[in-house]
Amino acid sequence: MKNTWRLIRRFVFTLILSLIILFILNVILLVSYTYSDTNTKGGWQAAEEMSGALSAREDGSFVLSQEGEELLKEQGAWALLVEDGSGNVIWHSENLPPEIPLHYSVSDISWSTRGYIMDYPTTTSARGEDLVILGHPKTKYWKHMWNTWDYQLIANSPKLILRTIGINLLLIVVIYIVSTSGIIRSVKPIVDGIEGLPEGKDVYVKEKGLLSGLAVAINRSAERLRSQEYALKKKERAQADWIAGVSHDIRTPLSMVMGYAGQLEDNRLLPDEARSQAKVIRIQSMRMKNLVNDLNLYSKLEYSMQPVNKRPVNLVAVVRLSAADFINLDLEGRYPVELEISGDASSCMLEGDKELLHRAVNNILTNVRVHNPEGCRIFIKMERDMEKAELTVEDDGKGISEEELERLKNKPHYMISDGTRRGERHGLGLLIVRQIVEAHGGNVEFGHGRGGSGFCVRMWWRLCEM
Repeated sequence: MKNTWRLIRRFVFTLILSLIILFILNVILLVSYTYSDTNTKGGWQAAEEMSGALSAREDGSFVLSQEGEELLKEQGAWALLVEDGSGNVIWHSENLPPEIPLHYSVSDISWSTRGYIMDYPTTTSARGEDLVILGHPKTKYWKHMWNTWDYQLIANSPKLILRTIGINLLLIVVIYIVSTSGIIRSVKPIVDGIEGLPEGKDVYVKEKGLLSGLAVAINRSAERLRSQEYALKKKERAQADWIAGVSHDIRTPLSMVMGYAGQLEDNRLLPDEARSQAKVIRIQSMRMKNLVNDLNLYSKLEYSMQPVNKRPVNLVAVVRLSAADFINLDLEGRYPVELEISGDASSCMLEGDKELLHRAVNNILTNVRVHNPEGCRIFIKMERDMEKAELTVEDDGKGISEEELERLKNKPHYMISDGTRRGERHGLGLLIVRQIVEAHGGNVEFGHGRGGSGFCVRMWWRLCEM
């Protein structure tokens, strides 16, 4: 609705601005046209010049100068001189039309001064006591003969002009609004429908009016989006159900394999080689079980099926617990852990799920052990900056190549494989770390460890107020 009114205001503003610009341009054109017209020799000025171009001879006759002849030719006019008192024409130009009378009464002179002689528009000028009459072509001028105006009308003309302009503008706006109301009524649902598409609303625009074609296109787009959304959700649900089913079905066989492998590993009657093979089976089965659990957790987090039970959690306690569990499992001491907690970070309270946060830190530590079987040092640092907590876990192991790091940052799915890689790779466990951190409103960054070697995971969250 907001955008619709903005569109209407834009239309009205454009209309008013266009009218103002057109009015100014018309005034400029009118002034320039009338100015150029007044700069030429008008009828009254030509009559004045004609009076000066006549000169009297000693015998009482008159002669017209060369300038006067050129003036008549330029104006396409004829001229005559009426004697004072008698009203007789005592001189006229050679091109005087035959129907023009050669005697004039006072009323005739008054009429010719104000208007026409035989439909010829006339202008006059005094020459001494006599009168010069200049007759112009019939289509040269139009004369307003009854040029009297009410004084109050002239005095109030500025107000009248402004009032007329205002009324005209108002009428134009009203006519514009009425004439475009159908378009506005058609535009509003179109705009609302377009705004609703990216928000996932159930959009339907009535297919009528001036923009019915656009309404049809929007409805088709909305229907296609709904179909695609339904198909995508159906696919995601099927994928999640399949992963959950496989995870459930594989749990029992894996437990049996792990149980029998453990029994064979502990059986002193078997050769050492057989017991070692049983140990490998047990360890790899455990890894398979962890991968299946990770895959199941990833699926739940991806499709928002895993509830995040947020409660106030002390991040320091979670980190210490994860580090202690990892150290207790490192019986051979190949992965010494250095834990550094700054003074300000002794208590970092976060609204979160303790189990999921614990799982995220464990996944990082497990990733270090998997990719560095010969051992390495692990550095865990917890810092606090105002309302933000930052956790860094890095190692000095073999690290990660630029290609692998780029793939880890940009490839969304661990299971996508091009068939060119073998062995261990950073993937699903770290993807789950990213999901857990982002589910708690945080951010995660993967990179190289100290000095460009090793692997580093940096996470930071906004702390809650307690």
